[in-house]
Amino acid sequence: MYEFLPEAVRQGLDEARKAALKRKDRLSVRDGDDSYRIRRFWEGGFALDLDGSGRLRGHVDIYDGPKHLYQCLVVSSVVEDNERVFEFKWLRPVADGPAADYVMPEFTPAGLLGRQ
Repeated sequence: MYEFLPEAVRQGLDEARKAALKRKDRLSVRDGDDSYRIRRFWEGGFALDLDGSGRLRGHVDIYDGPKHLYQCLVVSSVVEDNERVFEFKWLRPVADGPAADYVMPEFTPAGLLGRQ
């Protein structure tokens, strides 16, 4: 797309794009103690920067800053345009509360008045 531009200009545009992505996107994937910033995220996978991203495989966690959002099972990866693109088999949101062993009613009152 930018083949007609000089190499220095292409590198400058690429660095500016990477800096903009780091500022606006806080999604990251964690595999054990290793953490990688997610460049793009969609329904069937995500993409990481090719520089400094290892090959992920198996169960990983996806975070938005400090908040744990998803768990997923990574099954494959390919390299495309300075990105390593990963596909996952399943993606599950992380529950923010304990599992209930009963059916929750649709309406729950904010409080109950006692009898006097």
